[in-house]
Amino acid sequence: MSKRIGITLIFLSVMYVLNAQQKWNYPEVDKKSYELFLQKDWKQLVAFNDSARQNGIDYFNLQARTGIAWYNLGKYRKSSKWFLKSWETDQQMEWLQEYLYYSLVYAGRPTEAGRVANDFTVALQEKINYQKMQPLRMALEAGFSFNADFDQLKTSQLLNDALVGSDYGEAFFLKNYHFGSVDYSHRLAPGLNLNHNFTYIGVNREEQLFWGSEYNFPMDIQQYQYFLSPHFALGKWYFSPSLNFVWGNYDLVLGNYDPGTFYTARRKYSDFIFSTSTWTHWGNLSPGAEINLANINDRSFTQASAWLTFYPLSNTRLYFTPRVYFKGNSENSFSYNTFGLSGGFQLGQFHFYGNYLDGEMENFVESGGYVIANFPGQSTRKFMGSVYFPFAKRYQFVVRYLNQDVTEKYQVYRNAIPDNFIEYSYIKQTITAGISWNF
Repeated sequence: MSKRIGITLIFLSVMYVLNAQQKWNYPEVDKKSYELFLQKDWKQLVAFNDSARQNGIDYFNLQARTGIAWYNLGKYRKSSKWFLKSWETDQQMEWLQEYLYYSLVYAGRPTEAGRVANDFTVALQEKINYQKMQPLRMALEAGFSFNADFDQLKTSQLLNDALVGSDYGEAFFLKNYHFGSVDYSHRLAPGLNLNHNFTYIGVNREEQLFWGSEYNFPMDIQQYQYFLSPHFALGKWYFSPSLNFVWGNYDLVLGNYDPGTFYTARRKYSDFIFSTSTWTHWGNLSPGAEINLANINDRSFTQASAWLTFYPLSNTRLYFTPRVYFKGNSENSFSYNTFGLSGGFQLGQFHFYGNYLDGEMENFVESGGYVIANFPGQSTRKFMGSVYFPFAKRYQFVVRYLNQDVTEKYQVYRNAIPDNFIEYSYIKQTITAGISWNF
């Protein structure tokens, strides 16, 4: 009896293996996969193709159909993975070229898209308006920043709290500033883009002096900034070195040797930041790192940061980026400096982006070396919100609001040497608007 049972079990096992082998063979897999493709049952197609691969079956059509399924589900970062696999096998099919190109663009990887497009057919290159060298984007943005606490600070009698007495005291209260920015990017070669930015900032400050009596002088700062950054991809890694050169001038009123007498000194200044960043894409994750070498306000320092961007929907409709900053100079060792959290989401045609920073931000360099804090003072908190909305296909408006706390010093001098000081704080608020267009 037991012998019969054993033979029966062996027979059933053999039949199970044969049935399994019969089910997971290339003709049956291709037939079923194609049926699901024609039915546009994208979720079932992804699940079936995954099962086929788990059973050792994988080939060009299966990879391409998986990519198309993810593409139609709006999971562009997942779809680009399978289109790239198919691309390694066959680069001649125009329909695959188009799927690959747009999956990379919608996944937030346009530089890679520009690199692979160099091998597309001439007809498709014309269709997607691709050229080896071409302008890509131009943007104009302007804004206004103000200190809502200006009047209160100006009349606050900080000189009494600082115990100026018969000595010399000074403070510089930010009133407001306005700025304008022009941004232009173009492709130099497949996979190599170059971005330029020129920014002008006009700053209004109130210089308050005590030299026997209290005096107030308007102070205008004219600042200019040129930012240059190539952007290229090598394999799956992106690299972006950048140079930010800042220069400006202002008239500074100083106390003379006799109390109550002053003279004006014309001052010029310049700052620079050299940055290098690199990042890559791992499915729905994009890790990266950056290092900045800078000299701001005649102080040299090194700043580094690392981040990890997460795309939970496998596209750019929702993403989060925690980022940590480290800083060091000749006086202080390299250590933790600031934490940042940014992210964005899309509702319909509107794209929302926000950024929050918390830490010790003095002469602080934000991402890409592009946004810098080179005005006097330090900050411990900054947040920003932006709304983007496209129109007429090639154009896009943006409106931003920034809120940042700033702490500065009322400095007392005794015998022309810095002595005691007190700190004062205010909130700097900024509103900007701009327009960009793609060529």
